[in-house]
Amino acid sequence: MPKSKRAKVVHLSKTEKKGKELTHRLFAAVRESADQYQYCFVFSVENMRNTYLKEVRSEFADSRLFFGKTKVMAKALGLTPEEEHLPNLSKLSKYLEGNVGLLFTSRDPESILSHFDSYIQTDFARAGTSSTREFIIPAGTVYSRGGELAEEDDVPLPHSLEITVRKWGMPTKLVKGRVVLEDPYMVCKEGDVLNSHQTALLKLFGVATAEFKVDIKAYWSAATHEVKENHAMEEE
Repeated sequence: MPKSKRAKVVHLSKTEKKGKELTHRLFAAVRESADQYQYCFVFSVENMRNTYLKEVRSEFADSRLFFGKTKVMAKALGLTPEEEHLPNLSKLSKYLEGNVGLLFTSRDPESILSHFDSYIQTDFARAGTSSTREFIIPAGTVYSRGGELAEEDDVPLPHSLEITVRKWGMPTKLVKGRVVLEDPYMVCKEGDVLNSHQTALLKLFGVATAEFKVDIKAYWSAATHEVKENHAMEEE
């Protein structure tokens, strides 16, 4: 007889068991990495994007990177000197809050800091984030880049999008087949907490304002057992 396609009942006990197993694996992997590599860096991520985090993982294929589950990572490092896996490793646990991760590597610290100081990827903002700039679309014919380019270098916005941009808040109208604004339209001001309509308009007009950036907070050395804060963090 063919197998039933009805939804199967998954007992919570099985789910919890799998979750605990993953937690134990992460705990063990962090401790194993601490034994294997010369340095442990704590880093934070601004405007998290999985695509760019994958790029970082690829760049550091000779190292080990962990992101998420900060409580488990902190426990693996040690929350107190009595619990720490290696001398002074517990001093890193205080940095494990928010969007942070661990990078275990044997590369020189200067090369790590230099790499991330210059690694910035620009992307489109998401709803709920703050705008880093003001964006105003000029009055008259609406162009595909919303005034970011000179008119001779741009093309008018397709008339088929007029209904869409009007739905997103722009008071547009069609005049002889062209999308037109009677007055300049402010999409956002610098510092505005963006909603979904604003981010949709920014993306439509090609205005990327979010920066994916990795900041090194502190690192631990296996040779000296010392923890050093990133100087940039100290200056802030």
